[in-house]
Formats: sequence, structure tokens, C-alpha cells
Amino acid sequence: MEKKMKNFLTGLLVLVTLGLTGCSGSGGSTDASKAAKKESAAFTGKYIVDADYVKKNVDDLILIDARGEEEAGKGTIKGATAIGWQNLASVEEGASGDENWGLILEPAELSKRLGEKGIAKDKEIILFANAAKGWGDDGRIAWELLAAGYQDVKLVDGGFAALAKAGLKKDFESTILKPVEVKIDSINQEHLIRTEELKKDYDEYKVVDVRADKEYKGEVLYGEAKGGHLPDAIHLRYTDLFAKNGKLKSKEKLTQLFEDAGLAKEDKIVTYCTAGIRSAYMELVMEMCGFKQVKNYDGSYYRWAKVEDVEK
Repeated sequence: MEKKMKNFLTGLLVLVTLGLTGCSGSGGSTDASKAAKKESAAFTGKYIVDADYVKKNVDDLILIDARGEEEAGKGTIKGATAIGWQNLASVEEGASGDENWGLILEPAELSKRLGEKGIAKDKEIILFANAAKGWGDDGRIAWELLAAGYQDVKLVDGGFAALAKAGLKKDFESTILKPVEVKIDSINQEHLIRTEELKKDYDEYKVVDVRADKEYKGEVLYGEAKGGHLPDAIHLRYTDLFAKNGKLKSKEKLTQLFEDAGLAKEDKIVTYCTAGIRSAYMELVMEMCGFKQVKNYDGSYYRWAKVEDVEK
């Protein structure tokens, strides 16, 4: 009798243990699964595509390597044409910080350069650069194209690395497209701001500095007139946009990031960096997250530091 009771109690203990383990394992696994799913959720937006989309449609679109000719020469995606942001900005005359340096070109000159590169307005245009490891060059060019009236412009989530990982063929020569006629009547000012306008209405905006910590805190790294940041600027790094896998964080996570920094969707916001490159990428991402009143300051810190006071 004692032996039967002992066996009964042992069996009961095993059943209870299994039940508890099952409950704990199931709940923990579910929670971990939900957390992993939330962490890996892909960013979605009208200006973003993934590498698989490019792979399926590469023959029907214009693919731009926004890292420029030098980087493309070290290895690019087969079929991509290389264009650096400098090709589409006023950088030939003067120096960084001068009044018109680094700005979007005037419509006539921009039309000419895009036409020579074969960037037709009626084609789907997809750009890539180095994502978190780069400077947002693809975002700057996309921002310019949209301001110039191009309708179908997108960025590759994860950039060059994502395309390479997806198995797109590589090449060491960029593609030269046949020149086309491009007509740009005007530059849309909706998501663009210049120094005088920003100075005049400064108190109406929440100003966002997207540079690295060292830049924000005052180190002079790229020939700026002086170190520091714009008065009362909120610091949100360009690199904060990206997850560990090199792709954009989910829209939910990024929206939370912006709101935690004190930004609301109805706010008037100005983004800036050193030369309006990383900040152009930030503007597009914020726009896709529902922050509709965001302007990129293309003169950016180079210009402001030369003509206005800064904080450290």
C-alpha cells in the first residue's frame, strides 16, 4: 500500500511539473515570438521598398547607386547608374557654408543634369546607398527628385548590403543611361527651408539635429565654421533610424522615438545635419510616419554656423 501511494504521489508530481512547464514554456515562447516579430517588423511607406521588390522588378525601373561613381567603382549592383548628391547640388563654386553652396540646383540646371543622366520622370526610380553605415545620400537625392516633381521615387530598405544579400548581380561599372529630355518648371518648397526663412520664423519650428553625438556636442569634424548646434535643437541621430540588421526600424518604433523626443505629428519641424544629406533622409522617414509638416534645411549646419550663433 505504501509503495502504491508513493508511486501515485510521484506520478502526480510529474504531471504537475509537466503542466507548469508547459504553461511557462508556452507563455514564454509566445511572448518571445511576439517580441521578435515586433523587433523585426519591416518599415513600410510610400518611399520604401525591400530588396526582393528590386530583384523582381529590376528590368523595369531606373536603379540609382547614390553613393556616387567612386564607391560604385568598388562594386555596385548590375544595371545601376551612379549619381552622387553633389551632382545635383550647387557645390562647384564657393565653399561649404557659402550662401548658395550645397543647395538644390535651379530648375533649368537640374533638368539638364538629370536629363544627361537619363533619369526620366515617367519611370519608377529606386535609389540605394549604405543605409546606417552611410550618410543618407539616397534620401537626399530622393528628396530632391520629389521636390522637382518626380512622382515614383523610392529607397531600398537596407541599401546596398540588402541588395547584395538578396542575390542581385554585382558589377564594377555603373550603367550609363541614354540621355532623355527632362523639364522641371519649379522646385516644390513644401519640404524645404532656407536660412532666411528659418531665422524669420525660428520660434514656430521644432528644430531637429540628426548628426552624430560629437558633432552635436561641438566637435568640428568637417570644416564647419564653428562647433555646436542650432539653438534648442532636439538631437535625434540619423543612425537612430536603423535596427541592428541595417534596415529601418518599424514605423511603430520610429513614431515612438520621435514622440519621446517631444515631437508631435502636428508640429512644424525642421531637420538639419551638416549639409542637408542625412536630414533629407530623416525628413522622408518622418513624413512616412505621419509627421507631415517637416522641412529639410539643405543649407544646414554649414551655413548656419557661418552666419548665426550656435549652442554647445
